[in-house]
Parts: sequence; structure tokens; C-alpha cells
Amino acid sequence: MKKFLFLCLAIISFSAQAQKLRKTDAGSGMIDKGEKTGVWEYYAYTRDGTQVIAQKYDHTANKLVFFRPFDDVPYSVKDASGQWTRQRVTHPVFYIGGDAALVPFMSKLNYPPAAQSKNVQGRVLISIVVDTLGHAIDHQVVVGIGSGCDEEALRVARTIPDAWIPAQVGSQAVVSKFEIPFTFRLQAR
Repeated sequence: MKKFLFLCLAIISFSAQAQKLRKTDAGSGMIDKGEKTGVWEYYAYTRDGTQVIAQKYDHTANKLVFFRPFDDVPYSVKDASGQWTRQRVTHPVFYIGGDAALVPFMSKLNYPPAAQSKNVQGRVLISIVVDTLGHAIDHQVVVGIGSGCDEEALRVARTIPDAWIPAQVGSQAVVSKFEIPFTFRLQAR
């Protein structure tokens, strides 16, 4: 009996050590063997600096279980005939982890030398199409500023891993567009 009790305690202790709670400014949840498991909460900040839950994603079931309300505006969605239309959606395209999870990719921009020498600054807007499986395809420059910045923003956008949650109309995943802004600012000297 003592051996059985000791074995049970050892198993409980080991499993408690295998799964660890991870909490950052961007999100919190359990890690098991280096992988996110269970439901994770991802955070955003309001204009007044208050931290709010932006989404909850179940990494075990690969399912979005909560999202913060979004602007109720029409989004670009591909209909059954393959035509792009503007529709109201149950939820738009999300990146797992929210905007905070995209920030590390934005910091990978390399300022093009041609843009630096010409003092080119501004925002490049990249459009991606997210298919019904959450894959990013068809990356395009929507608004560019030239001097190599458009190509650099496109390069970085293509490096973002496929961790997209497709838009939905009702309970059906749909092909939709998502726009990512990349800001190029020269450092003051």
C-alpha cells in the first residue's frame, strides 16, 4: 500500500512539473513539453492602457473559444462563386495570440539602404488572403512607399507562420482578406 501511495505521489509530482503555467504581457496558459496546451488567454490593451482578454484559444482542440468584440463592419470575403464581396462576419480573421503575437515579426524589418539615403518613411500596407484552413496566401502590397520598403514589408509578411484563424460567416469558415501595416521610421540622429 505504501509503495502504491508513493507511486501515485511521484506520478502527480512528475505531471505537475511537466506542465507549467506560462504568463507574459501577451498571454497565459499551460506549457507541456515545450508546447502550448489547453486554453490560453491572449491580451490586448485598451487606449487607456487597461489589459483586456482579446481571445482565448484552445491549443489542444485547435479551436477559438472566445474573442473580444470587434467592429461590426463588412469584411472582404470570397463567396461560393469565387467573387470577392463585402460581408458581415461572425468573426474576422484572427492571428492566434492576437496583434501582440504579430509584433515580433514587425520588428524584423530591415530598413532598405535606398529608403534610408532618400529619407523615405511611412507605412506599407500588406494584404494577405487567409484560406478556410488558416493558411496565408496571396500576399500583396495595398499601399506602398517605394524605395525597397514595399518589398521588405512583403518579405517579412511572408515569414509569419500559418497560425491564422479563418474568418467565419455563421459557423462556416470562409476565405477572407487581412491587412497588416508595416511602419518604416528613421531614427532621429
